[in-house]
Amino acid sequence: MHSVSTLGYMVFGVNDLAAWEAFAVNVLGLQAGRRVPGESLGLRMDDYEQRILLVRNDLDDFLAAGWEFESDAELEAFVVQTRAQGIDVAEADAEVAEQRRVSRLFVCCDPDGIRHEFYCGAYRTTSRDTFRSSVLRGAFSTGRLGAGHFVTVPRQSAPARAFCERVLGLKLSDSINGDAAPGVNLDVAFFHARTGRHHSLAIADVPFPVHKRIHHVMVECVDPNDVGLAYDRCKQAGVPILMELGHHPNDQMFSFYMISPSGFAIEFGAGGIVVDDATWEVKRYAELSDWGHKLNPPPGPAAGTAQ
Repeated sequence: MHSVSTLGYMVFGVNDLAAWEAFAVNVLGLQAGRRVPGESLGLRMDDYEQRILLVRNDLDDFLAAGWEFESDAELEAFVVQTRAQGIDVAEADAEVAEQRRVSRLFVCCDPDGIRHEFYCGAYRTTSRDTFRSSVLRGAFSTGRLGAGHFVTVPRQSAPARAFCERVLGLKLSDSINGDAAPGVNLDVAFFHARTGRHHSLAIADVPFPVHKRIHHVMVECVDPNDVGLAYDRCKQAGVPILMELGHHPNDQMFSFYMISPSGFAIEFGAGGIVVDDATWEVKRYAELSDWGHKLNPPPGPAAGTAQ
C-alpha cells in the first residue's frame, strides 16, 4: 500500500493576520516568510520555504494538512490508489501549488471537510537564507519528521479513523482513554506516517460539542529549555495557557498548551519519540499525562471546551 511520508505543512484560515504574525514570531519562534499583504503569510521552521501557511479567512480554523511524498512517481502511485477507493482526488492548479510552495499538488477532503493535500517538490531556501528565530535557543525538530502534528475532533470517529488508515495509510501508534479533567473523559487514537514521528495526526473522541475542527496542533523544538522559555514568553505576553507544563506517557513529549489567536490550542514541546515499525508495540494507556498538564479554565471560547 502506498502511504504518505510525513506531514510537511499545515494551513490555517485566520481572521487576523497581524495578530497571528506577532504570536508566531515573538511567542512560538517561527520566522515570517513569503507574504501577500492582506491575504496570506508563510511561516518558516527550517530550510523549507514554508511549514505553516496563514490564509486570511473568517473561519479562524484549521484548513488543510499537506502530506509529503519523496518523488513524483510515489505521489502519482498514491493518487491512483486513492482514486481506486472512490475518493475524489483532484490536481490543484499551478496558482495553489505556488501558494503552498510546492511543485505538484493534489487535494481531497476527509469526512469532516478538512482538506488533505498531497505533494512533492517542496521549495527550499538557499544557504544564504537559513532559518533564523528571534527567540529560540535551539531549533525546531522537523526534517524527515515533518512540521509537527494535529489532533482532530471529528463528528464521527469511525469514518475519520478509516480515512487515516485506508486512504492516508497511517499506522496506529497507540491510544489513550483517560480523564482530561474531573468528569471529562477523552478517547484518543494516535497515528504515525512512514518517517515515524510518534503521531502526525490523532483523532480525539470527546464527550462535548467543540467549535473548531481540531483540538490542537503541535510544534516541537530540539532543546527542552526552549519549552520553558516559550512558557515564560506566553506569561509575559498574556497568551492564555490552556494546559500547564507536563509530560505524555505515550509519545514522551514534555510540553504545554497555549491558546492561539484563532482559539484552537498550540502544543509546544520537546522530546517526542520516533516509531520504528519493526519493533513497535501498540499499547493502550489509561492516562493522558503521567505528570502535569493541569487544565486551566479558558478565558472564553477555546479549543476543546464546551460552551
